[in-house]
Amino acid sequence: MTRRPSRRTADEIHRSLHPAAGPGVVVNLVILIAGNPGDPLTLVRQYPRSDIAVVRVTTAYVGANADLVRGFITTPLERVIASADGIDYLESSSAQGVSTITVHLKLNYDTNAALTQIQAKVAQVRNDLPPEAEAPFIELETADTQFAAMYIGFSSSDLDQNQITDYLTRVVQPKLSAISGVQRADILGSRTFAMRIWLKPEKMAALGISPSHVRDALANNNYLAALGKTKGSMVSVNLVANTNSRRPKSSASSWSRKTRASS
Repeated sequence: MTRRPSRRTADEIHRSLHPAAGPGVVVNLVILIAGNPGDPLTLVRQYPRSDIAVVRVTTAYVGANADLVRGFITTPLERVIASADGIDYLESSSAQGVSTITVHLKLNYDTNAALTQIQAKVAQVRNDLPPEAEAPFIELETADTQFAAMYIGFSSSDLDQNQITDYLTRVVQPKLSAISGVQRADILGSRTFAMRIWLKPEKMAALGISPSHVRDALANNNYLAALGKTKGSMVSVNLVANTNSRRPKSSASSWSRKTRASS
C-alpha cells in the first residue's frame, strides 16, 4: 500500500524557493554602521585629480551692434586665442556693445600657464581693435559652476546705494579678496557714482548741436593731465592740474565756453 504525499500550501513553496533574508540584512547593517565613522576620515588625496578651468575674455564696445562687434572684436580675438596651448574648445557670443569669448581648458591643464598665454595673445592684437573699444577683461574660473560659494547682503538706513557701493569697493572687497582660498570677490548690483545728462532735442536742433558734439566737449574737458615737475637750483615742485570734471556745474561751464568759442 503506497502513501500519497501531502499537498503543500503556496506559502510553504514560496518559503522553500526564497530563503529568509534575515542574516543578509544583518550583515549589511553591520557594514553600514561600521563604515559611517570612517567616511569623514577618507583622505582626499585618494581621489583622482580633476581641475576644470574656464577663461573668459570680455570686451565692451559701447554703441556698436552685434555684427560690428563680431567682425572687429570677436573674430580677431578668437583667431589669436585659439593658438594658445591647453585649449579644449572655444565659445563666443557677440551682442550689442559687448563681446564674450569663453575658453575651456583641457582637464588638469596648468591654469596659470594658460592664463599667461591668453593674456599675451590678447595683447598682440590690442592695437588692432577699434580705438573706442575698451580693453579686454580677462578672468579665470577654476570651477565648472556659475554660482559663488557664498553670497553676502549689505544694507544701510543711513547710506544710499552709491555710498554703499563705494564702501564695499574700498573696505570690504579688498579684505574678502585677501582671504586664503578666495579666488575673487565680486560686487553684484553695484551702483557707482555717475553723471547723467538729459538732452533737449528741440534746443539742440535750433542751435545745430548733435549728441556727438556734447560727448566730444565733455571728453575734451574731462581728462587726466600728467604735467611732471619743475626743478630749480634749490627747489623741486611737482605739477598737478585738476582737469577732470567733478561737478555738473563745471561740465556745463566747459560746454558753454566751447559753444561761445565756436560761435
